[in-house]
Amino acid sequence: MLKHSLTLRSVPQAHWFVVCQGKLWLPQAQIPFGHWADFGLSEPEQLCQIGEWQQHPCVLAVYQDQLTEPEQWQNARMLLVHPEPHWFELAARATQLALFMQTHRYCGQCGCAMRLVSWELAMLCHQCGHRTYPRISPCVLVAIRKGDQILLARSSRHKPGFFSILAGFVESGETLEQAAVREVAEEVGVHIGNLRYAGSQPWPFPHSLMMGFYADYVSGDIVCQEDEIAEADWFRLNELPEIPPEQTLSGQMIRYLQQEFDKAQ
Repeated sequence: MLKHSLTLRSVPQAHWFVVCQGKLWLPQAQIPFGHWADFGLSEPEQLCQIGEWQQHPCVLAVYQDQLTEPEQWQNARMLLVHPEPHWFELAARATQLALFMQTHRYCGQCGCAMRLVSWELAMLCHQCGHRTYPRISPCVLVAIRKGDQILLARSSRHKPGFFSILAGFVESGETLEQAAVREVAEEVGVHIGNLRYAGSQPWPFPHSLMMGFYADYVSGDIVCQEDEIAEADWFRLNELPEIPPEQTLSGQMIRYLQQEFDKAQ
């Protein structure tokens, strides 16, 4: 059983996921291992065990000091290309939990201080008993196929030439499938059908859970949503632009449709 609430004295040698201002401390571009005293860092604000690797604990340290040597503090995305995928998964967990702990220092019900409990991942107010759990924001990804083409779009936040499948957050009261249909219609004016579940991936920007669907084109012409989609088009599956890396769920879904197309030729 994981010991969620820890003290520095109780932690032996560990893999340390040090998070400050949403960034990870990655000296030598890797998760540091050892005793906290070995690193020359001041005492962290909060500690939480988030897993184990090779019989050593993996510990989140929420850090509040100014970022010295800023080149050593990186986005968790840097670990996406690591040959061991568990490091990105743990880094994603660490950055999400750090945000949760930092934004729930005080009770939203009575205003008193909250503390991380030891038996589960939750913040508890010992004054009124209010308990809060880490937030997860469900988001759907939709890969739409029309014959030998796939619909790809470029967000206004992405660089020119980089395209991906459509994505959007699930609203209150919606099923995942309803959210997928609505988001596609809103973002590009296209109607879809025959949704099939593809898979899921936690995404720590800042606390999303991505859930992917394959869908078939039904009708409609592309009309991009203003201020959200910079451009969108149908691309032949054997002539794709720059797409997300294969470590991402969106990249995996695009490549899967590409492989299915190749098999059919």
